[in-house]
Amino acid sequence: MKKAAWLGLVALLCAGALLAQDYKGKGRLQGVVTDEQGKPLEGVTVRLFSLKAQDGISVQTDKAGKWLAAWIRSGGWNVDFVKIGYAPKKVSVDISESKKNPDINVKLVKVEGLVLTDEIRNLLTKGNELFDARDYDGARAVYESILANYPDASFIHMNIGNCYFAQEKYELAEASYLKVIEKDAKNISAIIAVGNSYANRGDSAKALEWYGKVEFEKIDDPTVLYNLGTNYYNNAKFEDALKFYQKAVEKQKDSADALFQLGLTFLNLQRNAEAVAAFEEYLKVDAESGRSAQVKGFLEYLKKK
Repeated sequence: MKKAAWLGLVALLCAGALLAQDYKGKGRLQGVVTDEQGKPLEGVTVRLFSLKAQDGISVQTDKAGKWLAAWIRSGGWNVDFVKIGYAPKKVSVDISESKKNPDINVKLVKVEGLVLTDEIRNLLTKGNELFDARDYDGARAVYESILANYPDASFIHMNIGNCYFAQEKYELAEASYLKVIEKDAKNISAIIAVGNSYANRGDSAKALEWYGKVEFEKIDDPTVLYNLGTNYYNNAKFEDALKFYQKAVEKQKDSADALFQLGLTFLNLQRNAEAVAAFEEYLKVDAESGRSAQVKGFLEYLKKK
């Protein structure tokens, strides 16, 4: 009975393997992908889906924009062409296994901004949900699967870096962030993230070197401004810290953390009147916590001077 059961299992496994490759046949399909000016596009994902088998394969274009799909079955197929930064395109063809199939040459139109396919968007959502649940290995695996199919989606390296950063694997995080910068040298989030990777490794000098690459005028996120200010503050660079805290408060007037640090920075710079003003603004936001008692103590001391 055990032998019969084992043979039955083998038969089921073999049947599953056959079904998984039911799109296979003797047909071939090829073509070239270019941009609107006729320039070959490398790295376009060409996804072929057999309507009969409900399965298919993916290939990539080479430097000449050429692609080839071999050993595919006859019948109706959908062919999708996807490259980040270009509008996706879909064509439907009827494949023959007994004669040469006409080449499929397409032109992709470049678009402003990032175009995400439904597949990428769904995978990103799944990865982000795993990240939020602190399953960083699981999230990273999902993000890496996106890159496997869409290697030009370089922004995904940011998500991968964040997974490593959350696991305190700062060198690996930095390596991922640098891959983003390779494609987008002025990516503020990636530059700051590299700085954070150095800061969390205790290398303040390198952290500040990277933070210094960010153009102050282009930073509008109050959280980023606060974090950068705090890194300068912790390194006793109070003048530098001041401008970041001031802008953080400007962008988010009810930020208790930024107001508190702004007051402390003015204190360190011996600008007492401005410290009083910052601490008074703080108490309008938080008048009950333990830290508010500390602020009241600062104000009492400063007003006696």
